[in-house]
Amino acid sequence: MRLPRPILLLWFLLSPLARADVALAPLFTDHAVLQRDKPIPVWGSADAGEKITVIFAQQTRTATAGPDGRWTVSLDKLPAIAQGADLTVAGKNTVVVHDVVVGEVWLCSGQSNMEFTVSRARDASKEIAAANFPLIRHVKINHAVATDPATTVATGGWQSASPATVGGFTAVGYFFARDLFQKLNVPIGLVHSSWGGTPVESWMPAPTLAREAAFKIVAERWEKTLADYPQKKIEFDDALAEWTPADAAAKAQGDTAHAAWLKEHPKPRAPRGRGDSWTPSGLFNGMIAPLTPYALRGTLWYQGESNADHAAEYRQLFVAMITAWRKQFGQGNTPFFWVNLANYKAPSDSTGQTYAFLREAQTQALDLINTGQAITIDLGDPNDIHPTNKQDVGRRLALLAKHHVYGVTVDDTGPMFASVRLASGALVATFGHATGGLIAHDHPVACVEIAGEDKVFHPAAVAVSKSVMIATSPEVKAPVAMRYAWRNAPDANLYNGAGLPAVPFRTDNW
Repeated sequence: MRLPRPILLLWFLLSPLARADVALAPLFTDHAVLQRDKPIPVWGSADAGEKITVIFAQQTRTATAGPDGRWTVSLDKLPAIAQGADLTVAGKNTVVVHDVVVGEVWLCSGQSNMEFTVSRARDASKEIAAANFPLIRHVKINHAVATDPATTVATGGWQSASPATVGGFTAVGYFFARDLFQKLNVPIGLVHSSWGGTPVESWMPAPTLAREAAFKIVAERWEKTLADYPQKKIEFDDALAEWTPADAAAKAQGDTAHAAWLKEHPKPRAPRGRGDSWTPSGLFNGMIAPLTPYALRGTLWYQGESNADHAAEYRQLFVAMITAWRKQFGQGNTPFFWVNLANYKAPSDSTGQTYAFLREAQTQALDLINTGQAITIDLGDPNDIHPTNKQDVGRRLALLAKHHVYGVTVDDTGPMFASVRLASGALVATFGHATGGLIAHDHPVACVEIAGEDKVFHPAAVAVSKSVMIATSPEVKAPVAMRYAWRNAPDANLYNGAGLPAVPFRTDNW
């Protein structure tokens, strides 16, 4: 006899087949790296009220799934463990995660220069062939936009660094990890959650954006984007319909001709709308929230290009994001290191200075405890927003970690402006972090400008001695302000004795 549909549905819901299997949060998969020397949260989902047992490294913990099905246990602190072991989670079913190690875990996030892979980096074939580091491991978080904080997200799974896998690793993160591994000799885990071409507000929790009146402009700008979408979509469809046959015709002329045509006629870009990666809080909800509260040593961040037109907002947004992430992960003021934007001409910028203001906003975030930045104005390609020298970027981030986290005595930043005074018609600037004195590479110090009360800057002649720089200009009889490397792509050549570049700065607030 066939059962009526309502009874059949009730039977299915009450059947053992309908129960939710015990499942682990996204980062707990084979080859995972857990953070040493910290309590280790382990969590997942199951049936409400189900008793869960977690076993790892001779520790056994139990929990009961809450009404929402979520369960959490906390393992005691563990030392580094390089020999992979099983992590077992048992409830109505059993899940075994294999080859789990314990070491140092760093979250790598931001936009395209963090997403940039080893396969595209300088000397890629050589780097890939040499990648025999089974204890350096990487997990890529899949792109995801969400309207509310998600509890799970798809990943590429943890992978050990080898010639077969490392090409897909974040290049900045990998070179950072390789440098650290050679010093620490413990497992290094990279949780890679980035998305190219995205602004900082996409990575911020919604309550953080709503809390500050100064952030209202972000919501207003996005509301306008959504309101403009229907008309822009019509215009895009028309442009694409016109472009597509022209592209096909150019392709028929051969690769060289097609490449030249594409340079003059790029493919129309779809307008932003609902579900776009620029959705405020969308990437935090989809790609960061599911990772919390995974135990981390710290965070590496490479982002800012997409906010260059709004540098005045960025300082507050960036500081608020760092503070919010620390709160979400619940491990105190964990180290947060970022890359100060590289030299790039930014051809659409008629002022030639938008990146300078964004770099300043990044530098101002150093007011937060346990932060640091890698200066890269000498590592970029003025004509390419994606420079391939990610090795030195990773190395400079590793210097920050060695100094601030791992107790290694090492210079981790270049000269930083400390003070300025007027003396006999010259501006005399004093610097900190000038180990070995101020040094000009290749030619006399360039990119220094001074101005008088008229606010007109002129190139300055510069002399350096130990930690002091003296700047003069015949066009400026009574200087009141100094700037260094205040351009999108400055020819900056001021370093300290450790070979680290000076931090761009200005003494004015014009």
